[in-house]
Order: sequence, then C-alpha cells, then structure tokens
Amino acid sequence: MVHVLPNDRAFPMPVQAMTLPPRSHTRYAQVAARRDKDKGEQVQLMDGRTLHLRPIRADDVDAMRRCFTRLHPDEVRMRFMQAMRELPMPLAQRLCTLDPAQAAAFVLMDETTQPAELRGVGRIHVDTATNSAEFAVLVERAWTGKGLGWLLMHRLIEESRRRGLSELWGHVLVDNRPMLDLCRELGFRHRLSIDEPGMRLLSLALD
Repeated sequence: MVHVLPNDRAFPMPVQAMTLPPRSHTRYAQVAARRDKDKGEQVQLMDGRTLHLRPIRADDVDAMRRCFTRLHPDEVRMRFMQAMRELPMPLAQRLCTLDPAQAAAFVLMDETTQPAELRGVGRIHVDTATNSAEFAVLVERAWTGKGLGWLLMHRLIEESRRRGLSELWGHVLVDNRPMLDLCRELGFRHRLSIDEPGMRLLSLALD
C-alpha cells in the first residue's frame, strides 16, 4: 500500500476508493506504509519522521494521558467539548478499551521515543439503531498539517464501510476550521446542529 501525505495543510492524493483531486502536485510525496506485527502500519512523513498506525489497545492508557497533557486548551475544548486539565484515568481506560461490536479506534504511535508516544487518534462509535457511526479525530498540534488527520479519517471511512454502515457523522465546533475543511474535502455534508449550538453536524453517506 502507498500513502500520499502532504508537507503542509493541503490534503493528500487519494488512495484506493477515494477520488479527491490533489490541490497541488508539488506539495506531495509518496510514502510507503509497511506493516509490523506488533507496531502496526509504518507511515513515513515527508519530513522524515515515522509513525505507526494501528488499532488502539488497552495498554495505550498511559500514552493517551500523556498526549492529553500536550494538548492546547483549545484542542481539548474542540475534542472533548469542555475544559479539562488532565484526562481522568477512568475516561482514558474507556477510550482505550473498546467493545469491537460497538466501536473502533486507530492510533498513530511515535516509536522513536521511550516510552512510545501517541500523536493522533481517530475513532468511531456505532449506533446499531441507525446503522451509522459517530466519528472523532485528534492529532497533536506539533504533528498537524502533514495529512495525518486525513489518514485517520480515511481509515475510519474504510472501517465504517467494512462494517456495512450507511453513514458516518460527527459534531464539530464551528471554529474548528481545519476539521471542517478536511471533512469538506472528503465529501461530508455540512449543516448547523440544532441540538448543539456552536456546532456543525457533518455527515457522509456510505451507501
């Protein structure tokens, strides 16, 4: 498999079923993704740094909590919809221990540090009543603008289609422009959320 990741905030060339045109061919570099039995799928960024993409595990709790301490207050608000100084252990455990029938999550791990650090995470929570899933994506600020959010969203779309879901949706703050722009590039429909003031409801039909 070959991924294409940008070196700025533009979106990457499509892979597999995605048909989005690139904004500028000069901003992309091909990046080979290789799978390691334990670490997952290796993704090399254009700047030479390497991460590993894999499903989340129960033992990612400590890495999840350390990642939280590196988030800007605005990032915490955009992801958790409230202000928090630290990620409570019970919440971290719930985020890392999933019922595979109801949820899926993928993490981007930096194995160049000891211990390994979590740089990004994307997850879906399945609503069996509507045959849809709610998504959430977070990339550490120092690692944004490199196509990692797009990579995580693409993986969530693939996972949702693999499960035979009909729709992927999520609430995003109106001032979270990077996420809104990313989802627009991926074909999500945008509309104001009636139930959640200050939010946009994004949805992508998967049929």
